[in-house]
Amino acid sequence: MKIAFLHSVLRKEEKLLLDEFVLRSDIELVMVDDRLLSFYLNRNNYHFDVVIERCINHSRALHALRLFESAGIKCVNTSHVATVCGDKLLTSIVLKEHNIPQPEVAVAFTEESALATIEEMGYPVVLKPAVGSWGRLLAKVNDRDAAEALLEHKTILGSYHHSIFYIQKYVEKNGRDIRAFVVGDECIAAIYRTSGHWITNTARGGTATNCPVTEELGRLCIDAAKAVGGGIVALDIFETDNGYLVNEINYTMEFRNSIQPTGVNIPGKIVDYVISVGGTR
Repeated sequence: MKIAFLHSVLRKEEKLLLDEFVLRSDIELVMVDDRLLSFYLNRNNYHFDVVIERCINHSRALHALRLFESAGIKCVNTSHVATVCGDKLLTSIVLKEHNIPQPEVAVAFTEESALATIEEMGYPVVLKPAVGSWGRLLAKVNDRDAAEALLEHKTILGSYHHSIFYIQKYVEKNGRDIRAFVVGDECIAAIYRTSGHWITNTARGGTATNCPVTEELGRLCIDAAKAVGGGIVALDIFETDNGYLVNEINYTMEFRNSIQPTGVNIPGKIVDYVISVGGTR
């Protein structure tokens, strides 16, 4: 089997995956650097059984996956999953359509309508860029003064990331949330992410400890993963008095801090899944 490893910078996660691929027999692994990739639409110069995508840049990942799919090459994850999970608004829409519980979300397109929406929703709220990761450019807004200032800043910045106002009702997490990992049809592991800060991402200093995957948690994660298209995804989940809420879903997941506390060989599970996809006809 010939597998393409689509990447840019090789982080700890990519190195762990490469170590697992080395342990598999009958695998020819081809490294494809997205910074060097070129693709002719009218001819296919790439003959792989499957592509595993591990890019950092969302736009490169999304378009490269679609190009490979146009040549009939299977991809993990698919361009559809990358499209949905790469945009928080699209993720929220899909979760709504599949009746997956999530925090209250509203969207506005101007500074004025965003302020009116925030006032109607009630403070505190969280403003997020529709496209982004690692807990960056998030803002917890506690009152009108903060909302007015932040909305003005985002409007003046004027970039694509700030042109749509994605507004989420703040959910009190009591210092922790859950990051769960789904590979194929299985929720393979989960961690609690604990922090004194309201942003609990491990990339921002959150501490990881094992979270038991109960039947309820596992079922929710699998259903949410299927809603966005399946494959290999990581879900951020809030615990509330009324049950779990799916906050975000990531399609090029990081897992370096989750292997030790869960005791699960996450890169091994990923590699086995990629091989299984490449072997299907």
